[in-house]
Amino acid sequence: MPMPSKRRSVLVHSSVETYTPPDTSSASEDEGSLRRQGRITSTPFQSHSNVEPWLNRVIQGSSTSSSASSTSSHPGGKPAAASNTATATAAATVLADLMAHAQLDNHSAPPDVTTGLVEHLHHERPQVASVRGVPRGYNSSILETADGVPVNSRVSSKIQQLLNTLKRPKRPPLKEFFVDDFEELLEVQQPDPNQPKPEGTPMAVLKGEPLGVVTNWPPSLLSALQRWGTTQPKAPCLTALDTTGKPIYTLTYGKLWSRSLKLAYTLLNRLTSKNEPLLKPGDRVALVFPNSDPVMFMVAFYGCLLAELIPVPIEVPLTRKDAGSQQIGFLLGSCGVTLALTTDACQKGLPKAQTGEVVTFKGWPRLIWFVIDGKHLAKPAKDWHPQVRDASADIAYIEYKTSKEGSTVGITVSHASMLAHCHALTQACSYSEAETLTNVLDFKRDAGLWHGVLTSVMNRMHVISIPYALMKVNPLSWIQKVCSYKARVAVVKSRDMHWSLLAQRDQRDVSLSSLRMLIVADGANPWSISSCDAFLNVFQSRGLKPEVICPCASSSEALTVAIRRPPDLGGPPPGKAVLSMNCLSYGVIRVDTEEKLSVLTVQDVGQVMPGANVCVVKVDGTPHLCKTDEVGEICVNSGATGTAYYGLLGITKNVFETIPVTAAGVVVSGQPFTRTGFLGFVGLDNLVFVVGKLDGLMTVSGRRHNADDVVATALAVEPMKFVYRGRIAVFSVTVLHDDRIVLVAEQRPDASEEDSFQWMSRVLQAIDSIHQVGVYCLALVPANTLPKAPLGGIHISETKQRFLEGALHPCNVLMCPHTCVTNLPKPRQKQPDVGPASMIVGNLVAGKRIAQASGRDVTQLEDNDQARKFLYLADVLQWRAQTTPDHPLFLLLNSKGTVASTASCIQLHKKAERVAAALTEKGRLNVGDHVALVYPPGIDLIVTFYGCLYAGCIPITVRPPHPQNLATTLPTVKMIVEVSKSACILTTQAIMKLLKSKEAATAVDIKTWPTILDTDDIPKKKVATIFRPPSPDMLAYLDFSVSTTGILAGVKMSHAATSALCRSIKLQCELYPSRQIAICLDPYCGLGFALWCLCSVYSGHQSILVPPLELESNVSLWLSAVSQYKVRVTFCSYSVMEMCTKGLGTQTDVLRMKGVNLSCVRTCMVVAEERPRIALTQSFSKLFKDLGLSARAVSTTFGCRVNVAICLQGTAGPDPTTVYVDMRALRHDRVRLVERGSPHSLPLMESGKILPGVKVIIAHTETKGPLGDSHLGEIWVSSPHNATGYYTVYGEEALHADHFSARLSFGDTQTIWARTGYLGFLRRTELTDASGERHDALYVVGSLDETLELRGMRYHPIDIETSVIRAHKSIAECAVFTWTNLLVVVVELEGSEQEALDLVALVTNVVLEEHYLIVGVVVIVDPGVIPINSRGEKQRMHLRDGFLADQLDPIYVAYNM
Repeated sequence: MPMPSKRRSVLVHSSVETYTPPDTSSASEDEGSLRRQGRITSTPFQSHSNVEPWLNRVIQGSSTSSSASSTSSHPGGKPAAASNTATATAAATVLADLMAHAQLDNHSAPPDVTTGLVEHLHHERPQVASVRGVPRGYNSSILETADGVPVNSRVSSKIQQLLNTLKRPKRPPLKEFFVDDFEELLEVQQPDPNQPKPEGTPMAVLKGEPLGVVTNWPPSLLSALQRWGTTQPKAPCLTALDTTGKPIYTLTYGKLWSRSLKLAYTLLNRLTSKNEPLLKPGDRVALVFPNSDPVMFMVAFYGCLLAELIPVPIEVPLTRKDAGSQQIGFLLGSCGVTLALTTDACQKGLPKAQTGEVVTFKGWPRLIWFVIDGKHLAKPAKDWHPQVRDASADIAYIEYKTSKEGSTVGITVSHASMLAHCHALTQACSYSEAETLTNVLDFKRDAGLWHGVLTSVMNRMHVISIPYALMKVNPLSWIQKVCSYKARVAVVKSRDMHWSLLAQRDQRDVSLSSLRMLIVADGANPWSISSCDAFLNVFQSRGLKPEVICPCASSSEALTVAIRRPPDLGGPPPGKAVLSMNCLSYGVIRVDTEEKLSVLTVQDVGQVMPGANVCVVKVDGTPHLCKTDEVGEICVNSGATGTAYYGLLGITKNVFETIPVTAAGVVVSGQPFTRTGFLGFVGLDNLVFVVGKLDGLMTVSGRRHNADDVVATALAVEPMKFVYRGRIAVFSVTVLHDDRIVLVAEQRPDASEEDSFQWMSRVLQAIDSIHQVGVYCLALVPANTLPKAPLGGIHISETKQRFLEGALHPCNVLMCPHTCVTNLPKPRQKQPDVGPASMIVGNLVAGKRIAQASGRDVTQLEDNDQARKFLYLADVLQWRAQTTPDHPLFLLLNSKGTVASTASCIQLHKKAERVAAALTEKGRLNVGDHVALVYPPGIDLIVTFYGCLYAGCIPITVRPPHPQNLATTLPTVKMIVEVSKSACILTTQAIMKLLKSKEAATAVDIKTWPTILDTDDIPKKKVATIFRPPSPDMLAYLDFSVSTTGILAGVKMSHAATSALCRSIKLQCELYPSRQIAICLDPYCGLGFALWCLCSVYSGHQSILVPPLELESNVSLWLSAVSQYKVRVTFCSYSVMEMCTKGLGTQTDVLRMKGVNLSCVRTCMVVAEERPRIALTQSFSKLFKDLGLSARAVSTTFGCRVNVAICLQGTAGPDPTTVYVDMRALRHDRVRLVERGSPHSLPLMESGKILPGVKVIIAHTETKGPLGDSHLGEIWVSSPHNATGYYTVYGEEALHADHFSARLSFGDTQTIWARTGYLGFLRRTELTDASGERHDALYVVGSLDETLELRGMRYHPIDIETSVIRAHKSIAECAVFTWTNLLVVVVELEGSEQEALDLVALVTNVVLEEHYLIVGVVVIVDPGVIPINSRGEKQRMHLRDGFLADQLDPIYVAYNM
C-alpha cells in the first residue's frame, strides 16, 4: 500500500527538544485507563486469516510498494515520492489488493476500486420518483433563463425587467422546489435481514426507594449554612492545597457564613451604575475562579445565593482564543450577564487591553470584573439581614454544558431541586455530620459541585479539595490526602485512579482503610471498569475494601442518575455485563464471552437515586419504552433534576419534558421525565448499566458506534509509543448523507513517518475488525496542538470544527473513503449498441425541433462583389498599398504604453516584398515550401507572414522559446518545425543566437535545424513577381496549437477559408477602415492569430497590438490603451482578464485618477476554446464597472481546431444569455434546466453569436444522429472558413475523415460537417436577432477529450476543480485527471506548508458531496506547478505526465484507500 510521500520541510516542524511533551498525564476526560489491556499486540488478529495479506504488507513495508519505505534514509534527501511510474502501478495494484481485503465482515463482495461501490446482496427497493409540486414533464418554458432578455435587446433594461417578471410563471413554493433528489440517487443501505432484534418484554418504570423523612432537615441550603455558620463557626468546611500538596487555607463554617454575607451586602448595595443599583435579585452573575481556588469560589457561590443572584460558574479564559471560549461568551450573553466575580490573582492574570482593563474575549458580552478579596468587600450595615427563604422553584444556579456540536447551553437548577438533590445524595451515600471527604473533581460543576460544595455544607462535612495542578505534579496526592486526613469518602474520576497506578511504586506506606466510599464520578464511561479493577488489584493490599468502589452516573441535565451503594447501605452485589459490540451497534443487548475481542465489558452504576423513577426510551422519534434487552436513552423523573436550558424553550421541552409511552402509545406516568443523555439499560437486581453517551454517538449506515469505544480500540493497538494515550479524539462528520468516523491523535515528536503510518494502518485494521466499521479519516497532529478542555482531555467539538475548517494542521493523514463510503449511486450502465433513440419527422426529433442554428447568410449580403475581389489576402494588401498607402494598419505598444512601432499599408507591403525576395534568393525556397516564423508578438511577425504569401511559401507562426526556460519551451518549437516540415526558419538575430546556443543544445539537437534566416536587416530588394495562387482552395498557412490534452495539432487553412474567416469577423464586428480595435492576445494560433495578422489587412481597420507578456511589467497597459484610444471593440484572453482582475482589484481608484475610462467599450471579447468562465467574466465586469465598463460589454468567443471562429459576440444582436443546468444530469449527458440557486446548478453562458456563414448542429456523440433543442451532444460545424484538414506527418486519414468530413447518420445526410470535439447544446431563446428571427443560443459545456469517464458517467474536470477550489481559502488552483481509474486531484497550496495536510480531507469531502466521486490521490504542490498554456487553459495531461514521472516536487501526496 503506498505510503504518503511528503517533502522534508513539512516533517521537521521543529526539533524534538523544543517540544513540551503534552501533559502525558492528560488522558482525555472520559478516557478509561488501561483499556483492553494487552489485547491487541503488535501482530494483530491472527484469528482473522483474511486480514493477513494487508497486515504483513503494512508491517514489513512490503517490497511491492517500495514507497512504503521510501522516506529517505540520508538527511536532507527527499522521500522518493510514491509516484514514479513503476511504483505508481505497483501502488495501484497494491491498492486494489487492499480493497479486496478491506471490508472484513460486511457480508459483501469485495468492493471494486474504481467505484468504491459494494454490490449488496439484498434486493433494491423500487425507485419512487420524489413527489413534487411540479409535474415531472413540465415544459421547459417555465424555466426562463435567469437573465434571459426576451424581445429585442434594444429595449431599456427597466422595461425589460418588468417584461421578464410578467412573463415568468409564478414559482412553485421553495420547499417543493428544492427537494434534493438524493434519495433517488444514493444507495440506501438496506437493513441486514439477519441483524439482531430485541426480543424481551417491554420494561416497566423502575422506582427508587422513597426519600427518608429527616426530623431537623433544613428548609433550604442557605438555612443549613446559616445554622452551621452561627452554631459551629469553628468547624472546618473546606481545606485548599497548593501545588506541593501543603494545605494553604482552611475555611471554617463561621468564615464562610460571614464572608458570604459581606459579599451579598456589597453586591446588592455597593455596586451602582448611574445611581441605580447595578444588580437586582434574579440577575445572573459569572463566577470566574481558577481550579486552584475553591475557597473564594465557595464564598462567591454562597454570596450570590444570599443576595438572591444566580451564579453562572465558568472556566477562566486564558487567551482570547481558548477552545470553546466563544461559545461560553454566547452563553453569558444569552443569560444577560454583566458582572463577573473573580479573585485578585486571577484578575491580574487575565489578558488586558491598552487601557489596563480586561480585554473583551471573542464573542463575549462587555463585563464588569469585580474582585471579591476581603479588602474590596464592605461590612454589612447593622440593620441589614439577608432573607433566608425556604427552597422554591426559582433558579438557584446555572451550570454550563458543551454539546456535541460545540454549542454551550446553561442548565438551570432551582432551589428546590438543589435541596432535593442534596437530600437524595445524603441518603444514598449516607453522609453524616462532620465526615471528611476528598474531592479531586472540578468543584464548579457536576459531581464536584454537588458533593464538594453543596451536599457537604448540608451535612457540615469537611472537604479536602485537590487541584488539577497538584494531580499533574503528583498523581498520588489524592491517595496521600485520604490517608493523612483519614477521609471517609473520596470523589474521583477513573483517570485519577489510572494516574495513581502509574505512580504507586513510590508509595509503600499509604493506607486507604479509612474509606467507606470511593465514588467514581465517571462510572458511566464504559471503560471505567478497567480502571476500577486495576486500582483494586493494586490497592487492596493497602487497606482498600472491594465494596468501597462506587461508580455513579451523573448528567448535567438530570444531576445524579444512579450510584452504587456499599452492601452495608443495602446495595445488591456489584454487576458486570459482557456484551457483544456488534449487537450493541444495533441497539440490542446480547451477552457474549470475554475471550472475544469484539465485546464490551461494563459495570453497573448502581441503583436509582432515592425518590426517583427511571425508564429507558428509544433514542429517536417518539419516546417509546424500550424492551428489556434493548439499549435506549435513560430518563429520570424526580424532584432533583435540572429544570431547563436557560432561554431555550424548544430543546428544553424535548429534554426536560419527555413523556414516555408504551408501544401501544399509552402514557406511562403523569409526570414528565428528563433525558439524561446516557445510553443504557436496566440489568439484574434493578441495577442501571450505561453503555455510552448520546454525545459520543456516531450512526454509520444505521449502526450506532460510541466514540469512547473506538478510542479504546485505538489505544489497545500496540505499540503505543507513537502517540499520547490521552490525546485521542474521535468524532463523526457528515459526508454524503451519512456519518463518517474521524480519529485524530497527537503524535510523539520522536515517532518516524513510517512508524506512525504503520500504527495508523493497524488502528484501521483493529477498528474494522472489532467494530466492523470503517474509519473515514485518521490524522496525526504534532504533540500539544489539539485544543484542550479546561481540565485536561481534548476539546472534541473544537477539534472537529478545526478539522472541518482545515485548521488542524496534521503531520500525517490516512483517508479511507473507498472502504467507508458504501452509499454512492450505482455506476451508470451504458446500453450496448442502441440505434438512434428517436425518430425524425420533418425537422422534429423526439418531438423537439432539431438543434441547428446558423449565423447570417453571407450570400445575401451587400459586400459580395467585394468578397470576390478579396479572395486572396496578398491581393488585398497590394490593393490597400495602392489606394490608401499611408493608412495606419498596426500600432504596437510597449510596456510603458508608448507606440513601439507602426505599420501603414505601404510599409507593410514593401517590407513583405523584401522578405519574399530574401526567401527566394537567400533561402532558395520554392513555391509551396513551409516556413516557420519564430517571432515575439509584434509587427515583424505580420511582415514575414505576408512576405511568405508574396513568395508563395506556407507560413507557420511559432511562439519563440523562453530564454529562462529553454528545457520545456524549446522542444515544442523543434517539434512544430519538424512536424510542419518547415524548410526554413525566419526569426530575429537574438532568437537565432538562442536557437544555436550551447543551452539549446542540452534541450534539443541543434544540428538538425533547417536553414535559419534572420530578418533584422534584409537588403532592400523587391521580389521579381508576387505569387498568385492558382486556386482559392490552395493552402495559405498552417495553424499549429497544443491542445489542453497535450496533443500538437496543425490544421490547414486555404486561401478561401482565410478570406471567409476575415469576412465573417468583419461583418460580425462591423469593422471598417475608420475603426480601431485593441488586441491583447497571443498571435500564434487560432482566432488570436487571425485578429493579429489577418483581419486588419482584410477590413482596413487599425489594430492596436498589446503583447500579453508586457502586462507582467505593467498590468494596466491593456485597459489604459483601450481608454486612451477610445476603443469600441477589444479582444483579450482569459489569462489577461485574470491578470487584470487579480492585479488591479485594489487599484480602480488609482486608475480613475489617471483618467482611465472604459465607457467607450461596446464589446470586450475573450478569445477562448472552452466553456465560458462565468465567474471570471462577472468579477471582471463588476470590478471595472467603476471605470465605466458597461455590464453588457463582456462576452466570450468560441473556436476550436476544425474552425477557429464559430461564435463571436460582435457589435449587434442580443446580449449573451445565461442558463442554469443541473450538474448531475450533465454527467448523464442530459441537459436539465433549473432555476438559479437551486442545488447542483451550474451556470452556463452563451459563447457569443454564431458568425455569418456558419452553421451549427448538435449530434449524438455515438450514433451521430441529430439531437433536439436543449439536448447535450457534440457541436458540429459547417462553414466556408472551416479548416480543410489536419496537417500531420503520418497522414492519419481516418481521423481526418472523422473530424473534417462527417455526415449525420439520419436526417440531412448530405451536408458535410466538421466535428469540433466539444459537447454543448443549442437552445432557442425568446430574443430576436438582427434578421428578426428568434435567436438560437449555443452553450459550450466542454471538450470531449478532456472529460473523465468515471463510474459510467461523464465528468468535466472544471466542475470538480471549481468545487475543490472552494473547499479552503489556501487552495490557489486545482487540476484533476485520472490514473488507472483513480481520480487524482492536484492542488496548489497558497499558504504555509503546515496547511498542506488539512486539504486532503477537505478535498475528499467536497468531491464526494458534490460529485459522488471518491478521490484516489491528493497531490499538494506549490503555486505555479499546474502548467497553463497561452490561452490560460490548464494543461492537465502535461501535469499527469509530470505526476507519473515524479517531476512535480509535491509537498505531500496522499493515497486515499
